[in-house]
Amino acid sequence: MSPLSPLEQALHTARALVLADLVAGEVAEADVVSLVEESVVQRRWWVEQWPDGVEFVAGLVAQDVQDALLDRFGRWPLCPVCGAGDPHALEVEPELGPDPYWVCHKAGVRVAAVGSLGAAGTGGTQSSGESA
Repeated sequence: MSPLSPLEQALHTARALVLADLVAGEVAEADVVSLVEESVVQRRWWVEQWPDGVEFVAGLVAQDVQDALLDRFGRWPLCPVCGAGDPHALEVEPELGPDPYWVCHKAGVRVAAVGSLGAAGTGGTQSSGESA
């Protein structure tokens, strides 16, 4: 068995990190996992075109899944830091960089590294039509 290429290693890592965050938010249903797989396929092509972007894959997959969930199910992951006001989603920082993490822009705090939301105690999704 040959070792995985750096691209395949990055894609496997990105998949695992985002799935861990989805499991932590209790939203890792089959249709949601399919969104992760769709993003991994798209990002494989993207990195093949721009090999220097391999270290950015985890953050990009997290953003892709977050965007797809917003379109289909609602905001994810919900901020565990802000207890009052409208529920809002965390955002990935840096938008294009290595070692991505989830941040609450309202409170101005880093919440957790991508893949570590379980330790931060984040909730699931909230439909954009729901009220707090």
